[in-house]
Amino acid sequence: MKRIVTATVLNQSGVLNRVTGLMTKRQFNIDSITVGRTENDGISKMTFVVNVDSEQQIEQLIKQLNKQIDVIKVSDITDQAIVARELALIKVLSNAQTRSEIVGIAEPFRASIIDVSRESITIQVTGDTEKIEAMIDLLRPYGIKELSRTGLTAFLRGSQRQVTDLNSYSLLK
Repeated sequence: MKRIVTATVLNQSGVLNRVTGLMTKRQFNIDSITVGRTENDGISKMTFVVNVDSEQQIEQLIKQLNKQIDVIKVSDITDQAIVARELALIKVLSNAQTRSEIVGIAEPFRASIIDVSRESITIQVTGDTEKIEAMIDLLRPYGIKELSRTGLTAFLRGSQRQVTDLNSYSLLK
């Protein structure tokens, strides 16, 4: 089963390597990982989509990650009310005849055309993973020349927001 895990970490060199190393050592398969700075300098947020076989495995992963010195907070947010998005850049083969068809496919997905050349068109689309997959499936018959995806990034909706204030760091450990 796929689980969405977020980790609030100190923004320091080597943190990503230590966290992914721990997951590799414990043989967790990472479907996707995103990392970026937060609203607080010195703090980053990691979002992992991992495949696990049991609830026990995900609990073990959270415990192990919480033991890491640079990790402030870890949460499995899979079953909670979340906002989650992914970004994909898709370069599709096109010519004058197919270009308008491809633009027509992009419109209902609220995707943006970000580059056009004689032989290709590049589309940017954001949304949940199912939306991205659906768009890719519709564009595949035209010939996908290049595809790049960010992986899922997520956090809790509204007032469920997790504490990421540096001043709270000592209270969370």
